[in-house]
Amino acid sequence: MIPSRRRTDLSNTAVPVERAPTVRAGGATSLPTRLVTAFSGTVGLVTKIALLAIFNALVVWALEILAADGKWIPVFIAAAATVTIDVIYLLPGRTPAKFLIPGTAFLIAFTVIPIVYTVNIAFTNYSTGHILSKPQAVDSIKQFTLAPPPSGKTYNLTPARDENGDLVLLLADADTGKPYVGTTEGLKPLDRASVKMSFGAITAAQGYTAIKGAELFDPASGLDKQLDEFRVPVGRGAIHPEGIDNAVELEPTLRYNPQADTFTRISDGVVYRDNGKGSYQTAGSEELEPGWKTYVGFSVFSRIINDPLIRNPFLRVLLWTFVFATLTVGLSFALGLFLAITLQKQFALQRFYRVILVLPYAIPAFLTILVWGGLLNDDFGIVNKLLPWGLDRPWLFDVWWARVSVILVSIWLTFPYFFLVCLGALQSIPGELVEAARVDGAGAWQVFRKITLPLLLVATGPLLIASFAFNFNNFNIIYLLTKGGPASGESSIAGATDILISYTYKIAFATGKGSDYALAAGISILIFFIVATISGIAFWRSKALETLR
Repeated sequence: MIPSRRRTDLSNTAVPVERAPTVRAGGATSLPTRLVTAFSGTVGLVTKIALLAIFNALVVWALEILAADGKWIPVFIAAAATVTIDVIYLLPGRTPAKFLIPGTAFLIAFTVIPIVYTVNIAFTNYSTGHILSKPQAVDSIKQFTLAPPPSGKTYNLTPARDENGDLVLLLADADTGKPYVGTTEGLKPLDRASVKMSFGAITAAQGYTAIKGAELFDPASGLDKQLDEFRVPVGRGAIHPEGIDNAVELEPTLRYNPQADTFTRISDGVVYRDNGKGSYQTAGSEELEPGWKTYVGFSVFSRIINDPLIRNPFLRVLLWTFVFATLTVGLSFALGLFLAITLQKQFALQRFYRVILVLPYAIPAFLTILVWGGLLNDDFGIVNKLLPWGLDRPWLFDVWWARVSVILVSIWLTFPYFFLVCLGALQSIPGELVEAARVDGAGAWQVFRKITLPLLLVATGPLLIASFAFNFNNFNIIYLLTKGGPASGESSIAGATDILISYTYKIAFATGKGSDYALAAGISILIFFIVATISGIAFWRSKALETLR
């Protein structure tokens, strides 16, 4: 008898089903997940409202300050941005915008605003002597051109108040001792019998209360500001307080005509007119100081091109900047690649040597530069002490040796970076290519030149460009090691080792008459275009290497 086949009921067969892993409470949940859970719902809403309230309070405080200064455009922008942020964070949804706002704010604050400000300054005459606004400059000229007349007098001063509590000046002629009272209306003599004097100064006067004691020095009273602005008109001039115990008679040497916007020298009638460049100037190019900040178009860039006192140092510094950046990157890359190839193979103490070579990169650069400054010092530097007699060199005080020192220290700081980069890039080169080249009879140099180096440049090309841009603006190495010196032998603030960025710094803070911020901003813009052009050309040319992939 043939047994019948059994039918298998698949519907009743148990099939194992994978279950999603259960998340256990406590330490199994990630910290970000727990934070999101904790700040969801009511807690998150309350926290959000509290933070927005603090933010809005700070904005209102800033708006009050801006409005007091009459800066209405920033007031409008800040108010509109605050309202937008409140709407985005309080209304439901709009999740991407909530995450984009902080990054956008930092981008605008630390990148966009500085760029816009620098470009704006480059088209002005903002510099020492041209910092104030025009009304402030006019007031300063009026103040600074006051001088004692031939028969001017000096007075011993006692601040006082009259019966109405108004400020007056009790004045005693320093030569004759004759007493006066000075008001904003003029000078009136006092009866000697009605005043008391001590050491040539009036201590008391009938009908007036001398200001004494703490009130003289109390900032809350505002007496110092009142005295600074107080004037007693006499003749063509006025009596000006100088401190709290002396006053002097001064009269203007220039007369201002607000309708014609001119200053006229009283002694000879010479007229100073607005020259359109932020100064009052005579026909003979004599200027009054201070001037004021104003827009001058492309005048700054015209100075860089046409003024030999600016053009010649700029071109010399530009050439040295190219040399410095090129040699630093080229020699550092060559040294780093050589060491990477040398330490690529396994041998005893390989890891120890790798760590030693990376140490210069691990130590903060500014400390390394300062240490090298001491090592290369002429008087007590250990480098000259270790050299045989007669081979010591003025590393930091000779034009050419200072340049050599800057390049050597830059290589010391840069080669570990390229050592690490090249060491990693060499690991990614397929060994089959090298083996095939050797089978075809290629020598070690041919393998390196035809295979290793081209493939290496594919990976390191962008890093070489970035390193060149960094060293093109490597302010620290120049300023901390040589401060741009030594002097180059010409009447310029640019030293022998100054690169464009350190030269710009000196222009901004250490130029002849003071600080020339506009010229520094103009050169900063040129630096940007130079680096951008070089980087663009280099990236474009490096596309040819991509065919090797």
